[in-house]
Amino acid sequence: MKMFFHYNWMVREEWYRWCEEISEEELLKERTGGQGSILKTLFHITDVEWSWIRLLEGKDDFQEDFEKYNSLEKVRQLDAQFRPEVEHFVANWDNSMEHRLLKTPGRDGTIDIDEWGEVMRHVIAHEIHHIGQLSVWSRELGKEPVSANLVGRGLPELNKNK
Repeated sequence: MKMFFHYNWMVREEWYRWCEEISEEELLKERTGGQGSILKTLFHITDVEWSWIRLLEGKDDFQEDFEKYNSLEKVRQLDAQFRPEVEHFVANWDNSMEHRLLKTPGRDGTIDIDEWGEVMRHVIAHEIHHIGQLSVWSRELGKEPVSANLVGRGLPELNKNK
């Protein structure tokens, strides 16, 4: 599981660099799918990852307002602010945490009960899903998307040392 978080972080950093070559107008342009724009989608990925980890840690979850982070630099700063907490949690993940239960309010007024391992996999899949949307938008802009290839990134070695 740790390897997939590292994979997502690597790919996210590559998307940030990709965005440096795109005008702010294009980054904020309303699009079909995702969170509505390239920048909002990157913001959403970061915010959701952090929010789920905070819930697993038993901390309050609160939603950040995109309007406070509506530039590439601000989204990167938010990611840099949130990442250490997420990295610490991921680094300290062990198999004993897999079946712990997280109870959250459901949309229908009931209580949702999910296993921590399922939540962690959801966070991973959530980002991969949105990265796919960014890839579609990049092609619409006539730009090569960031590679989604997991192979060749050195991730197995990276995780042996963790």
